[in-house]
Amino acid sequence: MKAFKKIVCQETSPFAIRAERASDVPAREALLDASFGTNRYARTCQRLRDGHAPAQGLAFSAFHQGRLVGTVRLWHISAGGVSALVLGPLAVDPSCRKLGVGAALMHHAVVAAKARGHAAIILLGDASYYARFGFSALKTSELSLPGPFERERLLGLELREGALNGAWGMIAATGAKARKSRSHAAAAAKLAASVA
Repeated sequence: MKAFKKIVCQETSPFAIRAERASDVPAREALLDASFGTNRYARTCQRLRDGHAPAQGLAFSAFHQGRLVGTVRLWHISAGGVSALVLGPLAVDPSCRKLGVGAALMHHAVVAAKARGHAAIILLGDASYYARFGFSALKTSELSLPGPFERERLLGLELREGALNGAWGMIAATGAKARKSRSHAAAAAKLAASVA
């Protein structure tokens, strides 16, 4: 896997967001490793992504001076029987955070999900950060994840009023199966070896 190249973003420099392309994958994977460590495959929310493709048209890359500096993807889930999306991971190169890349990716992803007719988005994250985008724990208290998680970090956003009413039970992955990439298979094998 390609090593993540640290770049320096200047506060006045523009960035652009576009749909993720296959050519973005090596840089995206390097950014995710740099942001979350190679143990990111062991995280609870990864269980919702393993073996599945992101929701159609809902994977985005941010570029600054020709380099990938941010990424976000959304995935199909069943939130206790309610059809929804799970957002994550959101990652931004630390040197570019002052540009507002993370906020722009979040706004872009939420607007795109709503435009595609999705009713709700769930994520596991810092409530103080995600509240500005409308996420809260108000309707996620009866939901669970397939692994350990901090209850106050399970947040939801209704894109259609009442979409999460009555949502309870285990959150499970749905959606299209993904073709296994060599880098993901290698990382999963490395993780399994380290756990054994």
